[in-house]
Amino acid sequence: MSFSLFGKKNRILLKELVKTDFKLRYQGSVLGYMWAVIKPLLMFAILYVVFAKVLRFGDAIPHYPVYLLTGTVLWNFFTECTQQGIHSIEQRGELLRKISFPKYIVVVSATSTAVINVLINLCVVIVFTLINGVMPSLSWLMILPLLLELYIFALGISLLLSSINIKYRDVGNIWDVLMQAMFYAVPIIYPLSMVTETSMLVGKIMMLNPVAQIIQDVRENLITPATITGWELSGPVWGLISVGAVAIVFVVSVLFFKKRSKYFAEEL
Repeated sequence: MSFSLFGKKNRILLKELVKTDFKLRYQGSVLGYMWAVIKPLLMFAILYVVFAKVLRFGDAIPHYPVYLLTGTVLWNFFTECTQQGIHSIEQRGELLRKISFPKYIVVVSATSTAVINVLINLCVVIVFTLINGVMPSLSWLMILPLLLELYIFALGISLLLSSINIKYRDVGNIWDVLMQAMFYAVPIIYPLSMVTETSMLVGKIMMLNPVAQIIQDVRENLITPATITGWELSGPVWGLISVGAVAIVFVVSVLFFKKRSKYFAEEL
């Protein structure tokens, strides 16, 4: 099985699956596609009231509302990507049994819906950034490669876990629990400085998580250079570890998915 999206038939199939997934996501909803923007904004509003106004987490952070919104949007993107990707093969079982095509297309199409949503949400983030008084700069161009890095990491996890979830349906539930725990292990609602002031080692370990690394890098390039990043904490070598982890996870996941895909029809 080739992992190429450049074949004409593969591109057409991927396009149709993405359109179908996106339409089904909001089918029957009164607000429809507006939920792609409303949902993360509502989550941001709740977190902002609790952690900024009540607990005062953002007092020392420049432009904290945008800082929090950016972290929330990127976290939602990663969560949506992996949750949709893990169940994609299972949900497309009937199609996989009837038609012969590269199975990875199903996972890519499921995660592509999250890509559409995050691009819409990033437009909202940029508007809020400008309203908050942040001046545009060339560093904003770094957002796209960082977003690509986050997508590759999420896609790798989706490929790996979706192929396991077919046989062991508990995988999706376990991942949901892990995501709840990971939400508090990533500096989304609190500044990383709160951790490093207590333990520099814990801060360095947290930044080995590619999701944490990417969120902090996006904040640094989009909002304020005062954002603490992995490179700042431990130098380029430590910072490259999380990038290397993304590459390793993706390659291992692709190989595992390729090996397991021949058994999907039997196990679905």
